[in-house]
Amino acid sequence: MNYQDTINWLYHQLPFFQRQGAKALKKDLENIIKFSEYLNFPEKKFKTIHVGGTNGKGSTSHMIASILQEAGYKVGLYTSPHLKDVRERIRINGKMVSKQFIIQFIKQNRTFLETNGLSFFEMTVAMAFDYFAKKKVDIAVIEVGLGGLTDSTNIIIPEVSVITNIGFDHTASLGHTLANIASHKAGIIKKNIPVVISEFQKEISPIFEKVALEKETQLYLAEKTIVKRYQTDLLGDYQQKNYKAAVQAVQLLKGFKIEEKHIKNGLLRVFVNTKLTGRWQILNKIPKIICDTAHNKEGLVIVMRQLQRENYEKLHIVFGVVKDKNIEEVLSLLPKEAIYYFCSPEIIRGLDAPILQQKASNHELIGDVYDSVSEAYEVSKIRASPNDVIFIGGSTYVVAEIV
Repeated sequence: MNYQDTINWLYHQLPFFQRQGAKALKKDLENIIKFSEYLNFPEKKFKTIHVGGTNGKGSTSHMIASILQEAGYKVGLYTSPHLKDVRERIRINGKMVSKQFIIQFIKQNRTFLETNGLSFFEMTVAMAFDYFAKKKVDIAVIEVGLGGLTDSTNIIIPEVSVITNIGFDHTASLGHTLANIASHKAGIIKKNIPVVISEFQKEISPIFEKVALEKETQLYLAEKTIVKRYQTDLLGDYQQKNYKAAVQAVQLLKGFKIEEKHIKNGLLRVFVNTKLTGRWQILNKIPKIICDTAHNKEGLVIVMRQLQRENYEKLHIVFGVVKDKNIEEVLSLLPKEAIYYFCSPEIIRGLDAPILQQKASNHELIGDVYDSVSEAYEVSKIRASPNDVIFIGGSTYVVAEIV
């Protein structure tokens, strides 16, 4: 198989969360443990930092990786989901895994994968571990996919665990209360491994404290322990919370020499070092075009607050969501004075644009329906004047079709 054949096989032959939602998820770690053993336990051959949470875990992971790169280390980075190419999930010092490695990995392990029915996510996690081991990284930053306790990444024993903001997302899989969700996220806390909590949330703080006590480990609340202010090239108000968790995490690493200049430069060069996109990303200046992958209440509250501070004559919002979100809660956060361009991301889970438009009208959000994200985006650019602002968001998959 060539690369495109391999990718087609990955996407269409196995359970895939982006396509199927919660039913693609596994309830335990049996498959990934079995595959890890088959691959000779690659995740045990390098050091790791584990990053979970609801909002901010991707940005925090990239910040940590950037700081470590500035300190001169060979740094693996596994994140999800990808925007354009599955290779975005697996990077070393910002460079994506090669197409040839993916082709060979699937070719060599296809019989095992088909026999055991591994999910897309299980495969990419194991692929990342195998790649990092073969390339002999000094350390890898591993982002949790969903939840924590039964997430495929949770077979690692990290140097530090990080848990970012907890919010309502993937409730069909994780539960409908913050306590339920936090309990899943707390599943990445390991015995005697320090854990960083990015921010204090009164309702769920006792859960993390209880698990940390049971695991006989130290818990660090980054928003209180990191008092020094840093600048970062990642825009967006929410990054002020994320960088504190990243700084606390690297300060807890043992056996790594991290100086103040590495932290400062690492936070200023996240995009350059890791190629992170889609977080309050400015795509154009006149008119100003902004995209952001925030897709739940906790993320969108901050993004919409920041958007309202922009100077513009008119605000245009290209908006689409997936079916398994709390759409009413999301729509209640959006500004009523904006002009909307309703669309659906090109995945099976995308909510049909006419349905989105109807639900939006109940919240006094007015706009037209478009057949695709790209059409909605192009029309918004035609209609916008130089002094307007265009925002693209609602889903990672909407942003993925633009950047």
